[in-house]
Amino acid sequence: MTATTSETESAPGSASFAPEETASPACRVRSILDRIGDKWAIYVVDRLGEGPRRFSELRRGIDGITSRMLTVTLRGLERDGILTRTVHAAVPPRVDYELTPLGETLRDTIGQLVAWADSHFNEIEAAQSDYDARFCPPPCAEE
Repeated sequence: MTATTSETESAPGSASFAPEETASPACRVRSILDRIGDKWAIYVVDRLGEGPRRFSELRRGIDGITSRMLTVTLRGLERDGILTRTVHAAVPPRVDYELTPLGETLRDTIGQLVAWADSHFNEIEAAQSDYDARFCPPPCAEE
């Protein structure tokens, strides 16, 4: 037997509120971009693009993320319809996370962003060094 969170009660501690209908379109878009533009959300979507993952697999695959931050990120992405959380009745309980069709549409965009960052890393690092040398000469750079 499996159940998704949408079929069961909301997770404890999760916020449940409806967006204000009076919010401007720009404000609503900003709130969506805040969620999917978050560095941890980008990593989660990127990892789930490879297929369903368990919490521990995601935790090990995302360097630097804490368990708490992964939990918060997963709940937010689930709330936004980007991923599903499936609980399998087993001992010990097994929970899988997977991109929804909506999340799959985001996967390509995030994949392009990750590939861009990877291919331009050296150029960005050189630009940062150049900037720091011009605007923050020693001993400022050492502080």
